[in-house]
Amino acid sequence: MKKYILHLVYLLLGVTLFTSCIDDDYTILNKGNDELTLTANTSELTLTEQNYSSDALTLSWSTGTNYGTGNKISYKLEIAKEGTNFANPYVAMESSVQEYSWSKTVEELNTILRESFGAEGGETLSLEARITATVAGLNEPQVSTTSFKVTSYKPLTSTLYLIGDATPNGWSVDNATVMTQSDKGIFTWTGKLTVGSFKFITTLGSFLPSYNKGTDGNLVLRTSDEEADGQFSVEEEHYYNLKVNLFTGKLTLVKTDNAETGPAYDQLYFVGNPTGWSFVEMKQDALDPFLFRYGRLFAIGEGGEFKFGTSDGSWENMYKATVANASYTDTNVELVKGTDPDNKWFLKDEECGKAYKICVDIRTGKERMMMNAFTPYEMVYLVGDATPSGWSIGDATPMVATDSPYIFTWQGVLNAGELKFTCDKQSDWNGAWFMAVKDGDAPTGESEPMLFIDKSSDAFAAQYLDVSVGGVDHKWKIASAGTYKITLNQLEETISIVKQ
Repeated sequence: MKKYILHLVYLLLGVTLFTSCIDDDYTILNKGNDELTLTANTSELTLTEQNYSSDALTLSWSTGTNYGTGNKISYKLEIAKEGTNFANPYVAMESSVQEYSWSKTVEELNTILRESFGAEGGETLSLEARITATVAGLNEPQVSTTSFKVTSYKPLTSTLYLIGDATPNGWSVDNATVMTQSDKGIFTWTGKLTVGSFKFITTLGSFLPSYNKGTDGNLVLRTSDEEADGQFSVEEEHYYNLKVNLFTGKLTLVKTDNAETGPAYDQLYFVGNPTGWSFVEMKQDALDPFLFRYGRLFAIGEGGEFKFGTSDGSWENMYKATVANASYTDTNVELVKGTDPDNKWFLKDEECGKAYKICVDIRTGKERMMMNAFTPYEMVYLVGDATPSGWSIGDATPMVATDSPYIFTWQGVLNAGELKFTCDKQSDWNGAWFMAVKDGDAPTGESEPMLFIDKSSDAFAAQYLDVSVGGVDHKWKIASAGTYKITLNQLEETISIVKQ
């Protein structure tokens, strides 16, 4: 008999322990007659994005009763516009057990208001929350409601871009310079600005909305062409740290000499057998100041050794190959502060007798030397409303070949308008182009650098780490109609547009 009683006791203890493991909150079988009550931590609140991470709304409720059954209680929390009898509610929680509160931050709650209730910025909504408690095995739901008001906000943009003739990519909204979001409403950018003006856009491909310079000098949001188009100005070409606070409207523009934010050198020189070891200045890329370019014909018998200097005539602080007699296809580069080691690239005799284009990237820790044989285009064509054929790329006006396969000329009447040059007349406009260094540049009347872009070449695009060449569309601006003579050198990437 004692043995039987002991087994019964152990069985009852096991059931009790098993129930406790399932849900410690239900060890008390009779929850009494607790009335389900829902409360909000506030009756009215106004959301502001500057406090986006702060706690905003907390809804709390009592357990309600399980009618002494010991069964679990599950909860459903709904939020709806007041007076709608919870038609199309936002379901905040469903079939939840042992949870007695629901909280959201400012940003989370604002997102719910906008996405679930269509709230506009600054709109105050009267809302009602309902908690429904259901005891397992019973069809006797308990319900409690509470009301509150919330004023929403329109979130600031999460993207911001620089445009303007002072910026690296000019006025192109399709290729605007991206800024970095460091926090809500806070954006930064570091880079080279030239003398000129700039403003900010929020969306690639669109001039509006934009952030412009207001009458008080602070940022102002512009949403219509009818509003003033104030612009910020740069008085001195330099590297700058730029910070924008969209909450306060403050713009901070500070010069920086930190080498990590810009190229360590603003000039680079090609040095080697082909130049008689004299220093020939390379062209700094118009889109990426870390890139330097050089094109030349490597004649047979000149010798093929070369390296890159950072100061005219100085054999120290040079960019060199990492091994002796490196192939021209070897992209590895190191900056040698002294004179040793003196590793150089070496072009073999059988590799000479043709033209090459060189691109050197001097980003610290990412240095690259990219060199490729250059086959000149058989013809180059004028395109633009300044030209005889206008914007019809299929009918683009051809230049005239010369004794040099790299040089073309053209003489004729140009209208006032825009001008660029296509090398292949691709109908989708995504081919190879010669363009102005900056969009809207007026010809100087002298030999000047031009920008080469090959939108159809993945290898060319890969030379740029921070620029998308697909959106670059720089054009010369011809101010007045007249007869012009154009001389274009596609190897050296120079041009002269001279009014006769």
